Amino acid sequence: MTLIKPLGPELEEYVRDESRTVGEAETISFPTSEEDVRDVLRELHASATPVTVQGARTGLAAGAVPHGGHVLNLSRMDKVLGLRRDDSGAYYLLVQPGVVLANLRKALANKSLPASGWDEASLAALDELYAGPEQFFPTDPTETSACIGGMVACNASGARSYGYGPVRPHVSALRVVLADGDVVALRRGEAFASGRALRLVTEGGRELALDLPSYEMPHTKNASGYYVADDMDALDLFVGSDGTLGVVTEIELALMPAPAVVWGVSCFFESEKAALDFTVAVRPALSHAAAVEYFDAGALSILRSQRARSAAFASLPAVDERFACCVYVELDCNDEDEALSELYAVGDAMEAAGASEADTWVARTDVDRECQRFFRHAVPESVNMLIDERRRTNPTITKLGSDMSVPDERLHDVIELYRTTLAEAGLQSAAWGHIGNNHLHVNVLPRDGADFAAGKELFASWAAEVTRMGGAVSAEHGVGKIKRGFLETMYGPEHIREMARLKRELDPAGQLGRGNLFGEELLDAMAGDAPAGVAREKGGERA
Repeated sequence: MTLIKPLGPELEEYVRDESRTVGEAETISFPTSEEDVRDVLRELHASATPVTVQGARTGLAAGAVPHGGHVLNLSRMDKVLGLRRDDSGAYYLLVQPGVVLANLRKALANKSLPASGWDEASLAALDELYAGPEQFFPTDPTETSACIGGMVACNASGARSYGYGPVRPHVSALRVVLADGDVVALRRGEAFASGRALRLVTEGGRELALDLPSYEMPHTKNASGYYVADDMDALDLFVGSDGTLGVVTEIELALMPAPAVVWGVSCFFESEKAALDFTVAVRPALSHAAAVEYFDAGALSILRSQRARSAAFASLPAVDERFACCVYVELDCNDEDEALSELYAVGDAMEAAGASEADTWVARTDVDRECQRFFRHAVPESVNMLIDERRRTNPTITKLGSDMSVPDERLHDVIELYRTTLAEAGLQSAAWGHIGNNHLHVNVLPRDGADFAAGKELFASWAAEVTRMGGAVSAEHGVGKIKRGFLETMYGPEHIREMARLKRELDPAGQLGRGNLFGEELLDAMAGDAPAGVAREKGGERA
């Protein structure tokens, strides 16, 4: 019996995601195994049916919103498959893509991993893990209901990316099902490009000759399009590919020992300049900072308002009206002496910026850290509530959030760009995010359709300016459908065509992730071109 079912009204939730973008599809499937995925793709490949891959649909770039065809939802592929320990003592956890981040975190913290069906080697490694110090998976997106597969698809990161990077370096192996149902198995350190030429062999015995795009990626936090570099590890191509190259069915995650001491410090400033000066000063002064986060005046104002009007936010600590912004620093340390030394460095940087270390909240306990975590997460939640309230009177508007990063030396410049252009446009905004990586989410809060249109124009102009600064138009949420115009601004039309050619080398009919990264019209226009890397039988000649 086929797994493919009609997508009727009772399943209409699967045509949207957290971006609040709505699409359409004719059919849907909920596979539970790799073989299910292969069966579905083989059936759809014959008719070149478009396929949109989904997980928990928590994305903000509409990557999981279908553009017709079929929805392949992987949320029921939620098993933890095994564990291994290498010669250095490091642990690697094998999961299906539908595993939810929050569940994984809880299972690791409680040492309660679901081990049903594991082989003897995995069970032996599990006994060793439980007997030793706690291990954790450090990637930390705000939305903990995200699936691991979705995090891999957009190269997710989050607050702790300052200390630990995005998800990419924590992925040690992948299994990827191609559009025709064949499989590529990748393990970090085993397959590399030669310059920009990459050769892969599928489990079906085909050799894939891939020509990687020629663009140079910015030296900033970056989730903008395909990861390519000279002599790159083949695995990295598929992390952050937005579901356009293949369907990830297994992911091996590299775990790390959990820090013994975690302290959080919220530092308050009376001017934005002081907060920026503090950020620049504190980064080289700290050796154990996991996160350096920011909340601007607009964000703090919304929090104050929500605290006053909503019982759900009544437990938020009060922020004095004299403070214009806040920088949150999280310290992951080996012991309290080390944490105390880092805390002194934070105080010195505050004084150098003209602020007082007395204007801080220091969280040393689990309870205090949870309070600060609530404070951090309350900002985007409050903004979403505000926009939802406005949408009740004007359903045409929605929140507009940027996701751009710049090099260290351009932090002051990009903030000045945001402030000047927002003021000129007369737009309400709130900004927060990962200032340690020079990466802020500037959210325009439209009051009407005119504000919404002006905000979209402003973001397009920012993409051009950020590109000129050597930055990235998408730092952590991927590109999806919403930011594909920014991607062309960043790389230019010829490099976008190179990306499309690479996609066609792996997905000749352009089935997977239609509308993600580049428009369907480009894929359709190239449909008559012979793919540069047409798959051939191993040892055969290129057509």
